[in-house]
Amino acid sequence: MFKYLRKIKKQNTKWFRDDYKVFSELSKNINKGDFSLSNKYPCVGDKFAQSGSTSGAYFLQDIYVAREIYKANPQKHIDIASRIDGFVAHVAVFREIEIFDIRPLKVCDKNMGFRQANLMDLNNLYINYCDSISCLHSIEHFGLGRYGDPIDPNGHLKGIENIAKILKTNGIFYFSVPLGKNRVEFNAQRVFSLRYLLDWVMEKFKIIKFSYIDDDFMLHENVDITEETINNDCGCKCGCAIFTLQKK
Repeated sequence: MFKYLRKIKKQNTKWFRDDYKVFSELSKNINKGDFSLSNKYPCVGDKFAQSGSTSGAYFLQDIYVAREIYKANPQKHIDIASRIDGFVAHVAVFREIEIFDIRPLKVCDKNMGFRQANLMDLNNLYINYCDSISCLHSIEHFGLGRYGDPIDPNGHLKGIENIAKILKTNGIFYFSVPLGKNRVEFNAQRVFSLRYLLDWVMEKFKIIKFSYIDDDFMLHENVDITEETINNDCGCKCGCAIFTLQKK
């Protein structure tokens, strides 16, 4: 154990040795035989850290959009490949949610349903399937092969086309992607400029609300889209654009 600790650079671990010594001495006279003292699992990074993280694009967008869905209370909500242990878990607390993803998922909650599907190649069974859809930080991956999906440079375009088909007329689409100068960071993700996104989504959707998370992980809710914000991508190099859209 202590050999392991010596390998940790730039980490003051004297406190660990002191704690271990105190605990060992106290254990001699307490709970005899109940627990053996193992020395195989030192955790030295938690003592001086915060109790958790309340920042980051995923954390902020997941709570924000889950709250929007709670207020909207749609008849049937579908999620396309968003974060299961974040956004989907939030929504499943208060309503049923059906998940579509190209990868398999073992579901163990009564409010979660799952269908394995490739959203770049839509089954006709899902046309006009629901009145509410979310796709958070997902469509930027379509066609890059990262998650076992077929390689397709137009994967994101096919994805948005098929999501529009799944959604009923006047249905609501909650949508987020990385925001910045148009580029592909293969095979991690695409990043989209605001101008490109507007041209892309406005063909089939009306913008109800636009929000974004900046490069410093600050959430800006219900922002006016101006020529300035379009030209500079809201000042983001790799932020997060969040749209609430309504299908035309």
